[in-house]
Amino acid sequence: MTILGYPIQALFLYFIFYSFLGWLMETCYCSILEHRLVDRGFLYGPICPIYGAGVLLMVLFFTPLKHNLFVFYLTAVVVMTSWEYFVAWLLETTTHVRYWDYSRFRFNIKGRVCLWVALVWGALSYVVIFWIHPAVDGIYQTIPGWLVNTLCVVLLVILLVDATLTIRHLALVSQLVVKLAAARDEAQVQFSLGKAELGQMLENQSAALRSNYSQQVARLERYSRSFRRKYSNMRLTSRYASLTDDLRASAAAARKEILKKRENRKKRK
Repeated sequence: MTILGYPIQALFLYFIFYSFLGWLMETCYCSILEHRLVDRGFLYGPICPIYGAGVLLMVLFFTPLKHNLFVFYLTAVVVMTSWEYFVAWLLETTTHVRYWDYSRFRFNIKGRVCLWVALVWGALSYVVIFWIHPAVDGIYQTIPGWLVNTLCVVLLVILLVDATLTIRHLALVSQLVVKLAAARDEAQVQFSLGKAELGQMLENQSAALRSNYSQQVARLERYSRSFRRKYSNMRLTSRYASLTDDLRASAAAARKEILKKRENRKKRK
C-alpha cells in the first residue's frame, strides 16, 4: 500500500524518526533556555508528533516544488504555519491546555503562531527536504523488508499504548480544568452577589445618613430663622437704660472718692 508513491511503512517510520528528532530539538532548545532538563512533547514517549506529521507534509507535498526555491519556501511557510495553528487549536479545544504560547512575540495570531516561527518553518523545510531526508531515505532503502515490518509493528504498539495513556491522562486533566473553571465561575458569581448585597447595604446606610443629615440641617435652619425673628428687632428698654445711668453715676462718685483720698494723703506728708 502506497500514498503518493511512498510505501505506508516508510511513511510511518519517517513519522516516528522525525517526531523523535523534533522532540530532541525542542528538548535541547528549551533546556538551554531554562538551564535545566525540560522534557518536551505531547506524549509520554520521546516524540513530538507535530514534527513527524509536519515532515510527512513536506515529503509528500513540498518535494515536487524543489525546482523553485521561492515557491517552495513560501508554500512551506504557509502550510507548516497553518498546520501548527490547527494543532494548537485542536489541543486547546480538546484538553483545555495551551502547550505553547507566542503571545510575547510580535505578529502573532492568538499566541498559536507568529511570524519568526513561520519563517523558521520555511528554513527547516528546506534543510529537511534538501539535506536530511535524502540521507534518511537512503538508510531506509538499506533496511530489509522483514525488519521494516517488525519495526512498524513494535513501534505502532508502543505508540498506541503511549497515546492511550496520554489521552487518559489528558481526559482527567481536562475534567479537572473544567471543574476548576466551574468553581471559579461559581466563586465569581458568589463574589458578585456578595458585592451587590454589600453595595445595597451601603446604599441603604448612605440613604439613611443623607436623610438624617437633611433632617438636622432642616432643624438647624428652623432654629436659625426663629433666632433671627426673635432678636433681629431687639431694642434697649427704658429699664435697661436707667440702670446704665445709675452705673455710670456710681462709677463717677467712686472716682471722685479715690481722688479725694489721694489728696488727703499728700497733705499729711
